[in-house]
Amino acid sequence: MAGSASATPEAMVTLAVQKLWYDIEPNVFVALCLIFSAQMLGYGVAGLLRKTLVYPTKMLYPANLPVATLLETLHKDKDKAKARMKYFYVSFVVLFFWQVFPQYIMPILGGLSLFCLTNRTSLFTTNLFGGSMANEGLGILQISLDWQMIGGGKNPLWVPLQTLLNEFAGYLISIGLYMALFYGNAWNGRSFPFLSPMLFSEHSNSTKYIPYDVKKILNSKHQVDPVLLAKQGVPWFSASYALSLTTINIAISATIVHMLVWHYDDLKSAWSWATIANMKLIAQPWTWNWKFWQHEESTMTEQEAEDIDPHYRLMMAYKDIPSWWFGAIWICSVAVGLFAIYQADTTLPWWAFFIACLLSTVCLVFFAALTAMFGFSLYVQPFMQIIGAYLLPGMPIANMYFSTFGFNSLYQAKHMLKDLKLGQYAHLAPRCTFTMQMVGTTVGCITSYLMMQKITTEKREILMAIQGTNIWSGQLLQGHNTQAVAWGGLAKDMFNVGKRYQIVPLGLLIGMAAPLPFVLIHKIFPKSNMGYWNTAIICGAMGALSHGTHSAFLMYYSIGIFTQFYLRRYRPNWFVKYNYILSAGMDGGTSVINFLLTFTVFGGGGKNVPFPPYWGNNHQRGNYDYCMRDPAMGKRRAH
Repeated sequence: MAGSASATPEAMVTLAVQKLWYDIEPNVFVALCLIFSAQMLGYGVAGLLRKTLVYPTKMLYPANLPVATLLETLHKDKDKAKARMKYFYVSFVVLFFWQVFPQYIMPILGGLSLFCLTNRTSLFTTNLFGGSMANEGLGILQISLDWQMIGGGKNPLWVPLQTLLNEFAGYLISIGLYMALFYGNAWNGRSFPFLSPMLFSEHSNSTKYIPYDVKKILNSKHQVDPVLLAKQGVPWFSASYALSLTTINIAISATIVHMLVWHYDDLKSAWSWATIANMKLIAQPWTWNWKFWQHEESTMTEQEAEDIDPHYRLMMAYKDIPSWWFGAIWICSVAVGLFAIYQADTTLPWWAFFIACLLSTVCLVFFAALTAMFGFSLYVQPFMQIIGAYLLPGMPIANMYFSTFGFNSLYQAKHMLKDLKLGQYAHLAPRCTFTMQMVGTTVGCITSYLMMQKITTEKREILMAIQGTNIWSGQLLQGHNTQAVAWGGLAKDMFNVGKRYQIVPLGLLIGMAAPLPFVLIHKIFPKSNMGYWNTAIICGAMGALSHGTHSAFLMYYSIGIFTQFYLRRYRPNWFVKYNYILSAGMDGGTSVINFLLTFTVFGGGGKNVPFPPYWGNNHQRGNYDYCMRDPAMGKRRAH
């Protein structure tokens, strides 16, 4: 229930962008309808695909392993679980107290850079070695002692070794590309920040970065006006962000090709129903059994269930969730969504809404499988925005909502599938899991909306700033708005053939070919194990450095490879017994103290209580890691 409540609704992000950059605020009821609809759409689709994406053993969902291990340990005999629980409690308490230092008292611990400490006057040093502040630098060789930065996105203790090595390959490649593009002045990159997801005016230069004012090119219907656009000029990306968009597009299409080539047998059950005979039956509604509530799910023998997954065999003791429950959720979500998009004046037509829902359903099979098998979640939103751009040209707000219903339902579906798998690991009744997900999502939608309203009101300035702090950053909202304007309003001016960023959509074509050399080598040399290298993960990881804080990458890969290679191979007994319980304890202690700090000293409760400045807290005088601050960013705001 808590996991379902914690998932960030994409519709909430869209509403926040509208409020900050467009001064548009739908009423509370309509806003909640938008959020509920987008969340529940994904749940409906996920439930219908659970036989492909939940039940089989190969659909592992590595992120579940720490939680599943903790639940298993809590329900064991106390004497047998004593040693494991000691690891949990000790790691929880240690991280709970330790995180106060890098997060609040001594933020320099979030990113220690020998290069910046010895050279505080070089922007090149900052760009390459800085990284403890948002959009500061690439963080090369920085040592982070902040577990929130190291394991906040993905805990390296549970990420599979194959995924870690593929990510590391992409990380190394991206370092060279980012530096080469910026210092080679590709896309006029020297006139804009080294890292930023924002749009910039063509009047920016190396001494002053000017964010692009989106409202000045939109008419009263929130559509791009060619006359106003000619006056303002076509906006620019930072070179790093343009590269990131390209590599993500490569990764998106590479995912589909890779999963079809290497894992077709694992996915084919998702479309096995689409036979000619079934299509004929669908075309004859008079032959349907309209009493769907009386329909029983197909059964299998215990041996067949055991072959799929031993955990699933045990789940056969419970009543399964009827598929029509998920179908009913999907239909209700569509109805509420149609009502909301017109009441909120989203400019999204009904036919585009249905195309977005269809796209998310088709993509789910491939991208949820990537998450389930490799623990890697790919950011698919740019793909949805490309499709929306050419369906709805010149309509940035409509593009935001097209990607919301296309991407958010996909994101939520993956989240639900992960939780269904957790229920399978814990041998929890499926109907109980389903009910908890519905309750949690309902609470989460309401709470997320209320928090969004409070934060976007009180932190408006810093959310719209080019460089945030190590606590508050508007990079997610800025990137969301940037892509909506770029794709929804200016696709033909920025991405068409012959235009400035034509390589970005071409990334989809490049991605279709990216896995093929590995397949060819494998055909010629079957023992080469080329399937180990996943171009989708490599290219997806190449976009990770385009914005955000980067001081933890060295520690992330070091801890992950040490754990998943050395401990798993040479200390297997310790790994099996303690690794995942340790992961759960560290994440738990970090999450609890961060929650308390947010509402006590970081402004979540309405008031900031900054720690006094000194050598370990350099924020008011510059970057925490003492790297030179880019003067073109403007004056640092008070913490």
